[in-house]
Amino acid sequence: MSEMQTLYAAYAAKIDAVLAALEAQGVLPAGCPRANVSVEPPRDTSHGDLATNAAMVLAKQARTNPRALAEQIVEMLARDPMIESAEIAGPGFINLRLAPQVWLDELGTIAQLEDGYGKSEKGAGKRVNVEYVSANPTGPMHMGHCRGAVVGDALASLLEFAGNEVIREYYVNDAGSQVDTLARSAYLRYREALGEDIGEIPAGLYPGDYLKTVGEALAKELGDRFLDQPEEEWLPIFRAQTVTAMMDMIRSDLKLLGIEHDVFSSEAALQQAGKPEEAEKWLRAHDLVYDGVLEAPKGKAPPEDWEPVELPLFRSTKFGDDQDRPIKKSDGKWTYFGADLAYHMQKAEDADELIDIWGADHAGTVKRIKAAVAALSEGQGKSIPFDVKLVQMVQLLRNGEPAKMSKRSGNFVTIADMVEEVGKDVVRFTMLTRKPDAQMDFDFAKVVETSKDNPVFYVQYAHARICSALRKAKAEEGIEPSADKLGLLGEDELALVKQAAQFPREVEAAAKAREPHRIAFYLYDLAAAFHAFWNMGNDDPQKRVIVAQDPDLTAARLFLIAQIGQVIRNGLALLGVEAVEEL
Repeated sequence: MSEMQTLYAAYAAKIDAVLAALEAQGVLPAGCPRANVSVEPPRDTSHGDLATNAAMVLAKQARTNPRALAEQIVEMLARDPMIESAEIAGPGFINLRLAPQVWLDELGTIAQLEDGYGKSEKGAGKRVNVEYVSANPTGPMHMGHCRGAVVGDALASLLEFAGNEVIREYYVNDAGSQVDTLARSAYLRYREALGEDIGEIPAGLYPGDYLKTVGEALAKELGDRFLDQPEEEWLPIFRAQTVTAMMDMIRSDLKLLGIEHDVFSSEAALQQAGKPEEAEKWLRAHDLVYDGVLEAPKGKAPPEDWEPVELPLFRSTKFGDDQDRPIKKSDGKWTYFGADLAYHMQKAEDADELIDIWGADHAGTVKRIKAAVAALSEGQGKSIPFDVKLVQMVQLLRNGEPAKMSKRSGNFVTIADMVEEVGKDVVRFTMLTRKPDAQMDFDFAKVVETSKDNPVFYVQYAHARICSALRKAKAEEGIEPSADKLGLLGEDELALVKQAAQFPREVEAAAKAREPHRIAFYLYDLAAAFHAFWNMGNDDPQKRVIVAQDPDLTAARLFLIAQIGQVIRNGLALLGVEAVEEL
């Protein structure tokens, strides 16, 4: 088996070779398509180690019934010494049971590849742009950003591990009214830093204390020369410097979660470079933008001040949207959609695939931006796969009650608050213990519980337990892991190996589905299998990892658990979580 091929892929190749031989014999027609043939673990492990639907899929083309074709496949597979049995089930499924040596060899593969175990070449070096977080640069990172940040970062790591080249991108929304409001808020703090009593922060401005340090820095750098100047004099300067300060703060907050982006793309720079105009020009040339009048708001009488205005509209209905969308406002400024459209056009120039991680509150814009990317990538002469992953909000609790807000921010709990209280690893792993599109509760008390009900602890405890056993065996018995006597391992140990051997397959499946939470689920199951194995020794001393007066069996079991630890480390690394050695 090659370093980049999973055990399941290796046996899929063996089955494919059998099918090719049957094709050569004329049992299957020449060029018979085999893309739908699958090789995977059976749902019921008592049925064997692998199952294939080959006979079910190909029987019609072979002009025979599935069981008859299955018999010929089984006859050839049974010749393989590493296949202990091949049996036909139901209408024609084939269940395979592999020889114990296959699983013992897999332990050796884990030991050989170490942190490379589970890596894949499935991505074939394709460049995937993963854009995540992209919060408005108006304050520190908060819980509204945390889950998407972790999902995006774990997905980027997963895709790299699966053989893709990944661009981690953050889109800085530094054009528009919100950054003008930010600049005015910073200007108020600037006046405060120069000794002025500013009183209550006016409604509509950002009230958080985090802007005090920005105001103080501006006062120190600029002195009082903008104190009595009109807004048009100071606004551009304060806007640029405050956005820079906010992005420094955001980078710092993300670093607390172990997150660093490769690219920060500025919306303001995008507009200054004329990218939206380029996009509009191309779209008009291909009759995808036209000047038209939006329909009145549906479902109720139009507001009294509503007037039909001619605007440039993108033909998003052509791509499945329910209405065409304006790319400019009546004042000539770009709509958020218009700017976003140009931004995705820019990203598509340097990537083979685009993935965006958005909050669930943006669900309504998915259709139109997918339509825009479809149109623009078509214009570049290539089809760019584009996926949007929606992430639901997280409810913060403390012992079941809503968590109190942060004084620093004014009205929300910051990522810095969370990491300081429970640690980066707890935050990251917990954010991946549910599907991103499912609602989540984050209870500060529960996520630090030392129980099976806390997945973070349960997985970390498995790794710490393994490290402790390895240290104890060496210090007290002078025994280290050894593969020399792996033949002493029995069914209980092999069951654990089989669970660990799922990891490369889980990586490929999770990467294909763009779902990093699958790795967290897998790690919990592996930890559960390990703890169950460990606990058998509580009742039977012969089932303990360290067996008195049996150094060969002890060395073999130490080798086994060392490889389980390696798989746990590899999985946690994908999630950006440290595998602790002590708890």
